[in-house]
Amino acid sequence: MYTGRFAPSPTGPLHIGSLVAALASWLDARAAGGRWLVRMEDLDTARCAPDAADDIVRTLGRLGLTWDGDIAWQSRRRLLYHAALERLAQNTYWCGCSRREIADSSLGLAADGAQIYPGTCRDGLNGKPRRALRVRTEAEEIRFHDRVQGPQAQILAREVGDFVVYRADGIVPYQLAVVVDDAEQGITHVVRGADLLDSTARQIHLQRLLGVPMPRYLHVPAVVNAAGEKLSKQTGATPVSGTATELRAALGFLGQPAANLAEAVKTWDPALIPRERAAALPR
Repeated sequence: MYTGRFAPSPTGPLHIGSLVAALASWLDARAAGGRWLVRMEDLDTARCAPDAADDIVRTLGRLGLTWDGDIAWQSRRRLLYHAALERLAQNTYWCGCSRREIADSSLGLAADGAQIYPGTCRDGLNGKPRRALRVRTEAEEIRFHDRVQGPQAQILAREVGDFVVYRADGIVPYQLAVVVDDAEQGITHVVRGADLLDSTARQIHLQRLLGVPMPRYLHVPAVVNAAGEKLSKQTGATPVSGTATELRAALGFLGQPAANLAEAVKTWDPALIPRERAAALPR
């Protein structure tokens, strides 16, 4: 059975960019007669804003984006992540490199702007303190087909390097948490913003190591402002309040001609979604 999800980080209220991702995920699930779950990605508590999760839930309700079952909270699922880390033990090692050391020895920048890690600590820490647990990557090309963005391919060892799956301060990074959560919740389809497209190969790598199924992926264009910046709290994105006007704007951005949710479920067509990584809202 189709099972989709919307997994916001409660760092602030929903803005039109996060609404677009939520709406696309909801419509894809409902059009398929499937389930749609909500999961709060609240592991990085320092970034979470007070009452943000409640505000997100209320806004989804006002928009009519109803979910199935109880809301999941990553902060209450730490035992699952630690169990996964134990299963990955043969493929991980401790890294003692500081950010500056990584920048000085980096092989360049990955597509998402992060430094490509050169594997400095693969053979040991050489007296440095533990900073992060990294998973080994391979030179094999990881391929997948995105339902909007088309064929994708990435060689992690060359384009990303060994990446972090646990930090010495106890934080479990997004890449591992999302793979564990999706597998445990039985997620069959992931619909999200294309700003996360370049992280998908890392998640597939972890799925293979953990022996869990790979969902089907659909990445919608990320909404950007006039300066080309992805909408976020940091770029001053305006919160949405859950109005019909905002819903129609999100439908229009996704290329869907429907005027309301009921019509949109009946006419949902991912082929109409613009095949772009990012786009601004029409004026």
